[in-house]
Amino acid sequence: MSGNFLALAQPGVQQLSPYVPGKPVDELARELDLDPASIVKLASNENPLGASPKALAAIRDELAELTRYPDGNGFALKSLLAEQCRVELNQVTLGNGSNDILELVARAYLAPGLNAVFSEHAFAVYPIATQAVGAEAKVVPAKDWGHDLPAMLAAIDANTRVVFIANPNNPTGTWFGAEALDEFLQDVPEHVLVVLDEAYIEYAEGSDMPDGLDFLAAYPNLLVSRTFSKAYGLAALRVGYGLSTAVVADVLNRVRQPFNVNSLALAAACAALKDEDYLAQSRRLNESGMQQLQAGFRELGLSWIESRGNFICVDLGQVAAPVFQGLLREGVIVRPVANYGMPNHLRVTIGLPAENSRFLEALRKVLARG
Repeated sequence: MSGNFLALAQPGVQQLSPYVPGKPVDELARELDLDPASIVKLASNENPLGASPKALAAIRDELAELTRYPDGNGFALKSLLAEQCRVELNQVTLGNGSNDILELVARAYLAPGLNAVFSEHAFAVYPIATQAVGAEAKVVPAKDWGHDLPAMLAAIDANTRVVFIANPNNPTGTWFGAEALDEFLQDVPEHVLVVLDEAYIEYAEGSDMPDGLDFLAAYPNLLVSRTFSKAYGLAALRVGYGLSTAVVADVLNRVRQPFNVNSLALAAACAALKDEDYLAQSRRLNESGMQQLQAGFRELGLSWIESRGNFICVDLGQVAAPVFQGLLREGVIVRPVANYGMPNHLRVTIGLPAENSRFLEALRKVLARG
């Protein structure tokens, strides 16, 4: 007689729902008998340019060594990151995507009886990482779809060990400025590690977005997490990193899995980091695509949440699920965000100009059908 293995799981795990990624193109093609080549996917905040040619070349050069384990310390990539980010080598932690950094923080600093603070409408991995280790998730109501930093500060108590803040935030795209961040960090107790999730920071250069690296030296309880999955176009390889004090990095490395970043990812990330032209092209494409979608929403009489990421949340003024399904039938995949407490919104990744046009045309058609 089999046991009830759901009931045997930790209480925090029992209360979780599995993370649901954006629907894959092949899955939609099978479900609706569509040609995969005709489907536009704007659901997962991927870079529509594809990977940097330099990164692809680095991967090809590395293929002959697939029989070998990767460099478990990631020396070459850590060295490049330390130089670019103005930190020491021992302040860098590599992760299997920046999600891995969030998980390492939770494993190292959270436990039953302790809690993590984060905002409503924030990244779904925060509650997953927190509750998976038996800690309490303290969710602070959002303000204008974004982080209410004073309210988050007020939610911190003696049992708080971690605060997750994202700038810009996913899925809303909202952000806060340097002054607000500095005031927040000044008042956070020393026993609380602040994880500043900057997965989309590369898209915000030249804006009023603060650079988390500017605050690292002043705040030893700050960790900045970043990724190569978005602006650098390496989502499939899963490589991210955390920047912190050497002490925090040492703690994270004690729970980090050996060889958590594979050889192809290490090589590609090194090459991508050096390809400044590719990054600049990614930013330009994102800026023009954002303007294209906003103009389309304006024409359709729809409002949206201003975003500093490579995505935008559009408010349909009605429950979004039927519109999402209608878009799928048109061969367009976007992201419903009802699970983030936003049932009337859809999150749309900025794509190539033709992809953006295809989405807007499909949206117009679905809304006209009512």
